[in-house]
Amino acid sequence: MNPATTKPDPPRCVILGGGGHARVLIDCIRESGLAEIEGALDADSSLRGQKISDVPILGGDELLGGLAAGGVTHFVVGLGGVGDNGPRRRLFELGCSCRLIPLTVRHPSAIVSRWASIGPGCQLLPGTIVNAGAALGKNVIVNSGAIVEHDCIVGDHVHIATGARLASTVRVGAGAHVGAAATVRQCIRIGEGAIVGAGAVVVKDVDPGVVVAGVPARPMR
Repeated sequence: MNPATTKPDPPRCVILGGGGHARVLIDCIRESGLAEIEGALDADSSLRGQKISDVPILGGDELLGGLAAGGVTHFVVGLGGVGDNGPRRRLFELGCSCRLIPLTVRHPSAIVSRWASIGPGCQLLPGTIVNAGAALGKNVIVNSGAIVEHDCIVGDHVHIATGARLASTVRVGAGAHVGAAATVRQCIRIGEGAIVGAGAVVVKDVDPGVVVAGVPARPMR
């Protein structure tokens, strides 16, 4: 075989978190051939020795430095989020502190414009659409079937949940959560750390840290 045409070995990665979201990521990584999965880590000691799909849960986060020394080069945040994205942010920062590279995960069925900007560690799950001019920060989940339309700006550690839709030119602040099947009208601003409830229709700006729900979406008391 001509050495010039030999493909390099895929990087070795570890998944941080052992729940259902990690199971979806395992499928995405394998379908796309992005990396070899060394194993998963989870703080819940009762999960040790178990498997997610066929990936072993090796132990807790204390093993991360040793895995990095042993040749693992990348990590994936395998924790989802329903509102509070702080735990996902902490795992992301932990992986980076061990000098591991955040793996950007993109399922083969995801549609991403060549003119979109995708930050490190983003996760574009099956059936997602990210259109031209959109920009995703680091560690963003665009969950299954979600749509990020043109010229949207999505901050770091945001979760756009399953089937949610951001119309054009939406701004989403860092750490915010847009719930499953929610719709955000064009040109709306979602503040940092805000939560949009599942199924909500957002037609007005949402202040930082505020929780909104309903049709149209209103702040919850």
